[in-house]
Amino acid sequence: MARKSDTQGRLDDAARAGWLYYVAGRTQDEIAATMGISRQSAQRLVSLAVAERLIKVRVDHPIGICLEYGAALQKRYGLQHIEVVPSDPAATSTTVGIAEAAAAEIERWLKKADPIVLAIGTGRTLKAAVDQLEPMECPQHRVVSLTGNIGPDGSAAYYNVIFSMADAIKARHFPMPLPVLCSSPEERDALHQQSIIQSTINIGAEADVTFVGVGELGVDAPLCVDGFLAPDEMTALMQSGAVGEICGWVFGHDGLLLDHPLNERVASVPIPPRDRSIVIGVGLGKRKEQAIAAALKGGMINGLITDERTAEHLLKR
Repeated sequence: MARKSDTQGRLDDAARAGWLYYVAGRTQDEIAATMGISRQSAQRLVSLAVAERLIKVRVDHPIGICLEYGAALQKRYGLQHIEVVPSDPAATSTTVGIAEAAAAEIERWLKKADPIVLAIGTGRTLKAAVDQLEPMECPQHRVVSLTGNIGPDGSAAYYNVIFSMADAIKARHFPMPLPVLCSSPEERDALHQQSIIQSTINIGAEADVTFVGVGELGVDAPLCVDGFLAPDEMTALMQSGAVGEICGWVFGHDGLLLDHPLNERVASVPIPPRDRSIVIGVGLGKRKEQAIAAALKGGMINGLITDERTAEHLLKR
């Protein structure tokens, strides 16, 4: 029998200690006695389980102020789905809380017995959500990527989530084998005429539910950081009235797609029609507030997962 590495053995112990503490409800003294170790070692193993993300915690009790903010946002914008999670004032993460909430909502849809089409965008927030998904067998469903999975240099885009999702979810997956932005409208049109691309576009249009990140604009925004736009191009785009983007589609303060040459180069699947499907935007933070507010105002999204601080600021606009 192959001998486990010291690292693997320690992670096994951490997972066992974490299970005993969070699932079985044992105290650290009881864990120490069960595993034949000191209390201090038990404490370190439980901490290691959390640090290595071996333990995933979801709170199932709604918090009053979050419910109030959610109800107010739902009434103002006619949302079909809203979830407001608590804020951590000290957190620097742009995904904590909402990634877990988005994962739970994705899982809820995938647990449906009847076949559905689930469309998904890309980005850091959705990547964090997909990393939270439990393994599932749901071959009756189809999962389609709205956004290209190829970077500007031809490499696989790091934050494209369709392949990560395929590792956890056993369903039919349909990637979009294109860049987010093409070099010209003519190139985009030529690529979209390919039969394999047309198939993905058609499946995306049938989506029952869609999960998208809401991107802010700026020289440090994902479109620039990931190399799709140069800083001077981003500055010019913002000067033309752009405030945010979803799957590369750029929109203005009114939440409508901007009449701009950039949108003629976007290779992403069009955002599914909101009159017959649910499009859930996932995002939080001051940098994204303007983009989220515009997307809500223009009806680009009819669902939202955010945190209480962002919800409060949205309601003050």
